[in-house]
Parts: sequence; structure tokens; C-alpha cells
Amino acid sequence: MCLAVPGKIIELSGNRARVELSGNIIEADVTFIESPAVSDWVLVHAGFAIERLAEEDALETLRLFSELWAGETGGGTDDDI
Repeated sequence: MCLAVPGKIIELSGNRARVELSGNIIEADVTFIESPAVSDWVLVHAGFAIERLAEEDALETLRLFSELWAGETGGGTDDDI
């Protein structure tokens, strides 16, 4: 399964960006983003920013990921499997 994760550009240097992903800072190539800017929200997949996102869409996606993670990591018993 492939997954792209929303992150916020915090620094730019040419076609490289430092992107904050849920508290982690990663390097990403922003070649595919037209006129990237600091504070843009982007989808990052395999080290590439592949799409710009509206902030509300990025935050909603992160909220949904958080809910999925909480459901996967807690609350259940072995009988639920």
C-alpha cells in the first residue's frame, strides 16, 4: 500500500524543502509543486511533495489518520480478532 502524508513546508532551498510531518522534519523534493512557498501544505510520498493542499484538507486528513491509528492501537481484545 502507498501512502502520501500531509506536511507543512518550513524551509526552502531550490527544489528541496524541509517539511514538518506530525512533529518530524524531513527533506522533500518540491519539483512537482508549482511555486512552492514556506507554510504551504503538501502531500509527501517517497520523498517528493506531489500535491499542494488547502490547510483545512491537510488538517482533516491528519485528524482521520489519528483516529485510524487510535483504533489500531487500543481498545480491542484478542477476542475481537
